[in-house]
Amino acid sequence: MTTIGILGSGRVATALAGKLATTGHHLIIGTRNRAESTAKWTGPAVTFTDPADMARTAAIVINCTPGDTSLERLSALKAELDGKILIDIANATERGANGMPGSLCYPNSSLAEHLQQALPDTHVVKTLNTMLFTVIIDPHSLSTPPTAFLSGNDGDAKATVTKLLSDLGWPTDWSLDLGDITTARGTEALILLVPHILRTRGFAPFALTIAK
Repeated sequence: MTTIGILGSGRVATALAGKLATTGHHLIIGTRNRAESTAKWTGPAVTFTDPADMARTAAIVINCTPGDTSLERLSALKAELDGKILIDIANATERGANGMPGSLCYPNSSLAEHLQQALPDTHVVKTLNTMLFTVIIDPHSLSTPPTAFLSGNDGDAKATVTKLLSDLGWPTDWSLDLGDITTARGTEALILLVPHILRTRGFAPFALTIAK
């Protein structure tokens, strides 16, 4: 059993926590609104605590905070995240019209790169940021197999994340290791397609994939 921490308490965080808690992992959700989040929780057994305690305790931390504030929030946890694997699934954009993603916060770079620079002793792995959040926990819901792209500097960390993806229902051959953390620029830039996809198709599950 692995202790997995999730930073955030929104719909992406709660969906992930609910799924992973059913696969034998111990889930800790780090939130600034502990009492409120605990009162609203109706899923399987998880632990709610503050972000710093979560980061100290967990072996793997998943960033589910809004991408435009992720760097500030995670930089404040530098000591607690030393030696840990940080799975970054956020997309950092400015707030666009009607709540849609706007321009990239880090053009010619990526949130994942900035996180790795700010947290040099943490193994940052970018993944699961090219799909509607419902697909993250149910990849077989789509008629075409989706692709989970991975970017990161540490091969062992990416191997660990790939195993965790399998707990979420992702077959190994649905994952694609793109290379080091700089490759996250490509997957993060794909967020610019999302407003147009949602306007065209509505809030329906989708993912970007490599056709084979």
